[in-house]
Amino acid sequence: MADPTSTETANAGEAPDNGAYRVLARKYRPADFNGLIGQDAMVRTLTNAFEYGRIAQAFMLTGVRGVGKTTTARILARALNYTGADGQSGPSIHMEGYGEHCQAIMESRHIDVMEMDAASHTGIDDIREIIEAVKYKPASARYKVYIIDEVHMLSRQAFNGLLKTLEEPPEHVKFIFATTEIRKVPVTVLSRCQRFDLRRINADLLVSHFAAIAKQEQVKVGKAALAMIARAAEGSVRDGLSLLDQAIALGGGRVDPEDVRHMLGLADRGRIIELFDHVMHGRAGKALEELKSQYDAGADPAVVLSDMADFIHFVTRLKVAGKVAALDAAMSQTEIERGKEMAAGLEMSALARAWQMVLKGLTEVRSAGRPLAAADMVLVRMAYAANMPAPDDLLRRLGKGPGPAESVKTAPATPAPAPQPGPVNESPAPESPASETAPAQDTMNAPAPPAPTTPPAMAEMDAPEREAEMETGGEITDAPESFTALVALAGARRNLRLKTALETQVRLVRFEPGRLELNLLEGAPRDLPGMLADKLKSWTGTRWMVVLSQQAGEATLDEQRRASEAARKAKAAELPEVRQMMELFPGAEIVEVLDEEAGEETQADNRTSEMRP
Repeated sequence: MADPTSTETANAGEAPDNGAYRVLARKYRPADFNGLIGQDAMVRTLTNAFEYGRIAQAFMLTGVRGVGKTTTARILARALNYTGADGQSGPSIHMEGYGEHCQAIMESRHIDVMEMDAASHTGIDDIREIIEAVKYKPASARYKVYIIDEVHMLSRQAFNGLLKTLEEPPEHVKFIFATTEIRKVPVTVLSRCQRFDLRRINADLLVSHFAAIAKQEQVKVGKAALAMIARAAEGSVRDGLSLLDQAIALGGGRVDPEDVRHMLGLADRGRIIELFDHVMHGRAGKALEELKSQYDAGADPAVVLSDMADFIHFVTRLKVAGKVAALDAAMSQTEIERGKEMAAGLEMSALARAWQMVLKGLTEVRSAGRPLAAADMVLVRMAYAANMPAPDDLLRRLGKGPGPAESVKTAPATPAPAPQPGPVNESPAPESPASETAPAQDTMNAPAPPAPTTPPAMAEMDAPEREAEMETGGEITDAPESFTALVALAGARRNLRLKTALETQVRLVRFEPGRLELNLLEGAPRDLPGMLADKLKSWTGTRWMVVLSQQAGEATLDEQRRASEAARKAKAAELPEVRQMMELFPGAEIVEVLDEEAGEETQADNRTSEMRP
């Protein structure tokens, strides 16, 4: 890419205006494709098209403000009509020096290159004039070129009137359209044009471009100030040059970062990072003090939040993409290092939440009558939210609390069923001290009144149980003959919450067909007896009496299983081959003992041992 501030490029766009000052955006307007920056794809396409004689009849240039749409249109018109110093050259992208028509085209005063502003010429009458004029050959140039800027502002009738001429123009006519609102241009027009999307210019490219111009203007400017201007330009060369022009005037020929910061209403990026650090560590008071200090120094609260949003985005990119995200010339080394520290110390959920809160807060600050107060409230919300767990983490914590995790997470609360005839449990909670000889008091389909801390009821059928009921058709099964068979029946019916509660939170006191005496452990659902009686009646067709007892009862099935596994591991550890392996691998432990055949749990010589170092 050629130097955008070469003498030819700098002076070719417009002739000097009798010594009058020309702003940098006009003075350094490119005059050929070598001077365009950041549009390599378009330049390569046009170069090949001109070289192989595949020049389109109409071109559509689109992009945000200040990326070079109108300038590109003039350069393209110059290339179409380029003759060279010998007057014999044809259309060419490579223009060595100025030809016969170049100066007039770049100064927008050539008789055969007409520029029209669609914002002030929107009607069908303006298009009708073009339709009539295209019939005649150019006066002196090779092509008649019509450049229509902001073409999206033409009326519907004007677009319709242009369609036929645009599709089949005379060989000596070319159309070049420019627009910032490509979606407002009818598809029928777009389909007749070769479209080029001019990209925003990267910040690092803008910094180097502005530095070259400042050097040619003999202005002392630091990289930090240029980075601020490049960020404020948002990819627009013209906006950036206008800001640079203003900064040069403010500093009297010297551009200082502090002057640029005050000119743009920016806060120091280092102080933005400190403010973000206060917020993400819950220091609301310090965050408010920092914001007030920046406000007193001239920073706009909305700009402060916008810069904070940029830094949150930068930290998130560092966390996701690592070093790839750090390659940004607009970021200082301090910002990159602090960004890496925060990316390592903050969770992705916290960054995502901060991003959403800042975006919402920006809208509030921009519409508030007192922007500083609105920004204060945004920071307070962020600081207090920083110490809150993420929703998924909160669910995990709840799942580790008393009672089955699944019942806490998913079981909706339901009203207690109506009392049925039969004994009612009026005994104290199981954890209350009581004599083991106290008479058992039972309940049938009548759970104890729910306490404020009672987990959600388990009576709501979950999806696996509904599927099991559909598969079995709700058929009646034989009554289980043991407590273990009862738990297996709950598993077969896919009521996993009930099965888990019976295995881990219930101690069996007595089992008889049609009658159960249970001791509930701490944290067991209070409505478990009524729930169990209701399910057994539904599954077996007979009524069951479920009794709550204060007697200790047997160990839970889960405790029995773990005791059995411990015994099997201890017995397996006595085997000679296992002892030998343990000696060869100090610190190893037996993880699981597997049987070669089901049911042979007492034959130790048929077992294999899995050991973990």
